[in-house]
Amino acid sequence: MNTERHAMTLTPSRLIALLLACLLFSGCTSMKKPQPGLFDLGLAPPAATIPALPALALADVDTPEWLDSPAIFYRLNYASQHQPRPYANSRWSMPPAQLFAQRLKSRIVQGGGTLLSASDGAAGVPVLRLEAEEFSQVFTSAGQSDGLVAMRLSVLDGRRLLGQKSFLRRAPAPSADVEGGVAALAAASDAVIADMLQWLAGLGLAH
Repeated sequence: MNTERHAMTLTPSRLIALLLACLLFSGCTSMKKPQPGLFDLGLAPPAATIPALPALALADVDTPEWLDSPAIFYRLNYASQHQPRPYANSRWSMPPAQLFAQRLKSRIVQGGGTLLSASDGAAGVPVLRLEAEEFSQVFTSAGQSDGLVAMRLSVLDGRRLLGQKSFLRRAPAPSADVEGGVAALAAASDAVIADMLQWLAGLGLAH
């Protein structure tokens, strides 16, 4: 019995070690995983001029499989330009092609235009079809990157193709991190949309 009592006796140093272990364990179990940063393209700055357009319809955006997610992608062109990589703890509020389509809609409406859904099936209304090709932050060095947005826009009247054009814009990132990439991608998106609206205005679509 004396041996058992002696084995169960805690010395001051053992008691301190046990208390520290309990504190560390409770601290670890109470820690929560950090919430991922959530981003969108922000509020669109007012455009200087927006060309007047006839009523248009917008179909669903065609997106490559790797872009059909809320992940924010970057490329290390100086290491492996063929490998898009997602930021670990940051994401878009929805897939970026959908964010771009929302931005395009708001710009057309801002210019006084009318934008319908292609599912509405309005007769005689040209349908816009967007194809997302690239939407990522591209690093040319560890401290230098650009937001790169590449989209293809087709205009259809039923099955008749009225026009098709690819658009690509780059915008420098103000910082070499996800916040800088998001800002650059928002700026590049606005530049692509401005180019699209000017091109649409030049197609001579019937009002």
